Amino acid sequence: MPRRFSAWRLVRDDGTVVAEHVEAATNMWSRFLGLMGRRELPEEHCLYLRPASSIHMFFMRFPIDAVFLDADGRVLRVYERLRPWRVTRVVRKAKACVELAAGRSSHFALQRGERLQLVMRNQPSAG
Repeated sequence: MPRRFSAWRLVRDDGTVVAEHVEAATNMWSRFLGLMGRRELPEEHCLYLRPASSIHMFFMRFPIDAVFLDADGRVLRVYERLRPWRVTRVVRKAKACVELAAGRSSHFALQRGERLQLVMRNQPSAG
């Protein structure tokens, strides 16, 4: 499982790199903290939360895009430019959430049903 801005990247099935650097939040404390206290999320970075079927934006300083994924990495729901002090609804069947810099989901035109996956940077992308 990836750790802080590790050798993992987030890619589409066609090989398009959505985020070059992935930080994982896979325990209760790291998921709760998420991006709290940070001033920004660089465009090429993302936070991968697992498990996650909803998120909160308490104590956040900036908006983000939140992409909820099922067990196979398929996009279930995209929240664009989610502002601080907001909470998402529970996304049924969601197993993970990818938090991207605000505007990145529309930049890549992420759509419900498409698949995203974590791939090591030294390995070729799927596609």
